[in-house]
Amino acid sequence: MKTRVIIVMGVSGSGKTTFGTALARALGWTFADADDYHPQSNRDKMARGQPLTDADREPWLLRLRALIEQHLEENKPLVLACSALRESYRAILSEGLEGIRFAFLHGDPKLIAERMQQREHFMPVSLLQSQLETLEPPQNAIPIDIGNPLQDNLQKVLQHLHQQEECGHTT
Repeated sequence: MKTRVIIVMGVSGSGKTTFGTALARALGWTFADADDYHPQSNRDKMARGQPLTDADREPWLLRLRALIEQHLEENKPLVLACSALRESYRAILSEGLEGIRFAFLHGDPKLIAERMQQREHFMPVSLLQSQLETLEPPQNAIPIDIGNPLQDNLQKVLQHLHQQEECGHTT
């Protein structure tokens, strides 16, 4: 099955929104940012410098799963920027669904911290270490090094998708 949903994942500050927006534009797909689906209680907790628990994340992940299912049912391709730090979170988002790929943004934690300091966001830099400790790098994602230029990283994903469809690989 063709890829219909790409989940751009990584820790806060890795560039998910920037990369995801650019990728959606390049593909002509809809873009959604998982941050927009957090309940206010989660936003408030993170703004206070408190990491989210799995119990905090579950309703949020289920909302995102419903969004993905809706896009698949309506045949509307989607790029979703979402941390998806653990394998169990990625399973909630994708298990039993076809046409989903993950692109994993990774890079130097110092660069990520610098980016976090330069933006206005409810997630403070103080939570970066917690995110890095929670992160379980995915096995079957397209790896994206955030130290590379945006256009190079876009080309990498576009080439991967093109090769996948030419070779008849399923997701």
